[in-house]
Amino acid sequence: MSSKYSTPLVLSFAIHIVLAVVLLWGDFSSPPKSTPTSVQMEPIQAVVVERSKVEAQINKIKKQKADDAQKLKNLENSIAAAKEKQVNEEKRIKSLERQRKKKEQEKKAADSAAKKSQAKANAADKQRKQKELERAQADKAAANAQAKRIKEEQAAKKAEDLRKKKAADQKRKQQEDRERAAQQKLLEQQMAEEMADRQQARRQQMMTEIGRFTALITQTIKRNLITDRSTMEGKYCKLTISLAPSGFVTNVVTGKGDRRVCEAAKTAVYKAGTLPVSKDPEIFREMRTISLTVAPDKFN
Repeated sequence: MSSKYSTPLVLSFAIHIVLAVVLLWGDFSSPPKSTPTSVQMEPIQAVVVERSKVEAQINKIKKQKADDAQKLKNLENSIAAAKEKQVNEEKRIKSLERQRKKKEQEKKAADSAAKKSQAKANAADKQRKQKELERAQADKAAANAQAKRIKEEQAAKKAEDLRKKKAADQKRKQQEDRERAAQQKLLEQQMAEEMADRQQARRQQMMTEIGRFTALITQTIKRNLITDRSTMEGKYCKLTISLAPSGFVTNVVTGKGDRRVCEAAKTAVYKAGTLPVSKDPEIFREMRTISLTVAPDKFN
């Protein structure tokens, strides 16, 4: 070990040993002599304080000793490693020196033969280097080609995956559109059928109401119609009556039929003045202009 580090370590160990002897041989455990309380309180406190300081100093010394031991161990390890490295380096240098000497001897022994075969060796070496160069170039070209092929395959796979995804998305969208269109068509068909059913029911209701009010209008005309069996029997007249929403007769147009029956029917309508009509606006629109046939012999 170097004298630079040995002297401080020896001094440290000596100090630690002296302190340890003093602490171990010192009588810190014996109780103080009994004296009156007023006299002994302060010395007891002083002994406790001194002892705590001593223990703290002991712990500090122990810690310092442990730290110094660890530093010493680290230093020894470093020195051992350096020595080992130095030994290995010396061995390597000696090995290199032996190799160098051996090569010098071999070189001296081969100089005469080398002169004769130098040209051939140079040619062979040049050929070998050329082959190595060609092999390196071929390997590099092969590696570049493989890298390019892998990159192209990855790009092609990515493009194919994207195409498949787009095709799948398009197919799914088309299927969704077809299903949506089918559902819409079914809904529209159901709504149309429902609407047709409602319209048919409404139309049937309206026709029933129109028929009922047509019968009421016919009865009103009958009450006001003056008939003559001798001149009207078997004859008829077609009337087209225009009505206001209140049922008021706004116009009467006679159509095909017997003239006398038409005049009597027209007179009966105007005599009535107001005919029964539905309060339902939709039904009234259907019978705003109503056509009916007046046959006096059928009223009896």
